[in-house]
Amino acid sequence: MTLFTPLRVCLIMAIAVLICGWLFKAACIQQKPDGNGGVTLDQGGQRPWITACYTDAVPLYGSHKLNTGDLPYATSWEDNGQVRYMEYPVVTGFWMWAVAGIGRGYDSFAQATGVLPVPLNVASYFTIGAILLGFVYLVAVACTARMARRRVWDTAIMCLSPLLVVHAFTNWDLLSIGFTAGAMLAWARGKPVLAGALIGLGTAAKLYPALLLGPLLVLCLRSGRMPEWARAAGAAAIAWLVVNLPIMLLYPQGWYEFIRLNSERPAEYDSWYFITTTLTGTTLWDKAPGTDSPSFLNAVSLVLFLVACAAIGWFALSARRRPRFAQLAFLVVAAFLLTNKVWSPQYSLWLLPLAVLAVPRWRPLLFWQASEAIVWVLLMLSFAGVSNKGLSIYPFIGAALVRDALVITLVVLVVRDVLRPERDPIRMAGDDDPTGGPIENTPDRFTLPSLPALWARRRTAAPEPVDTAPGPGESVPTS
Repeated sequence: MTLFTPLRVCLIMAIAVLICGWLFKAACIQQKPDGNGGVTLDQGGQRPWITACYTDAVPLYGSHKLNTGDLPYATSWEDNGQVRYMEYPVVTGFWMWAVAGIGRGYDSFAQATGVLPVPLNVASYFTIGAILLGFVYLVAVACTARMARRRVWDTAIMCLSPLLVVHAFTNWDLLSIGFTAGAMLAWARGKPVLAGALIGLGTAAKLYPALLLGPLLVLCLRSGRMPEWARAAGAAAIAWLVVNLPIMLLYPQGWYEFIRLNSERPAEYDSWYFITTTLTGTTLWDKAPGTDSPSFLNAVSLVLFLVACAAIGWFALSARRRPRFAQLAFLVVAAFLLTNKVWSPQYSLWLLPLAVLAVPRWRPLLFWQASEAIVWVLLMLSFAGVSNKGLSIYPFIGAALVRDALVITLVVLVVRDVLRPERDPIRMAGDDDPTGGPIENTPDRFTLPSLPALWARRRTAAPEPVDTAPGPGESVPTS
């Protein structure tokens, strides 16, 4: 029996990098004397920005009443004179609440027995949450390794990731990543109902897992396997409803907070809308006077994403060989990030498992991930401000533009591999689509002509021009 299998080595690497991720954020849970014989959280000297250790877990622990154990969505508080509720989807909200409960239990046990260290409440909450999220990510690594088949070592890309160091514990995105990886593995093993259920649960934690249903729809349409897609979509809808419906009925205002907040959010820092506003001073994306939401910005971002999805769908149905599921999933999620008004820096984690399966090319992927780490540090320093040993916003904008260019480069590489499947590393290894499940190695049943084919057909069908010039000895008619 081999002790160090590729999967075990990848898991060990992921554990080491996750520990580095915790250490990277640990500066934000440091303590100092409070002047009354106790200790308090040390956030002085612009610590979260200067050290780039910021994590949503620390400020939200108190502001969202997680420290008191109040039930999410039933509990409200005031923020600048406005009533607020838990603004995360239901699975994430109750995950935060449950971790806080475990943290309080640990604190009570440690204080009562004296055999365990007694940190600040927020420090135990953050650390226990990081450990549990780390386990979820290890599940995602194992699922991805199973789907990688012959190229299992590509999984190391998501284990030795600079992006993972800076963002593993910035928010709770690893939770939805675990559901998404599990759903893809279930589909790859021919279990559409389980895949759909995991997509539904993942969507109840973060919106992006629902995006996978689009690529599956296109691929099932092309391969004539629509019953499998219907089962997956139905299971996703049922799982999402089972989780959300009780909260919708019992606490409708709290449940709606996620939708309300996202509709009212302005363009955020990593989006090209914010970048164009900063560079040009345009007010195009601002809210109209007297309104709560930037309606034009919301409409533009939605239309751009839908256009991108339509283009990806046509591309998938017209390519000479059917694209792989992971390739289309990567394209759709990348399109969402590039067109959305909100690209929180940790959202880039969504692309990690997809990139391993869609475009397993180490050099461009490491360049992209390194750029994400630089973007984060420069954004944090811009929050500190020039007067507090920070930076202006412009170095961040430059880095964000480079990051966007690198993501677009990855998109181009995926498109090239689809158009030239003989250059696709996965298909060069001998597999058709390791993530395809029910559609792998199946014939096409429905396709569309590509744009070059349509153009060539149009030119062929065009009538020959009629020669109306007079021949020899013919006179030119006059009026």
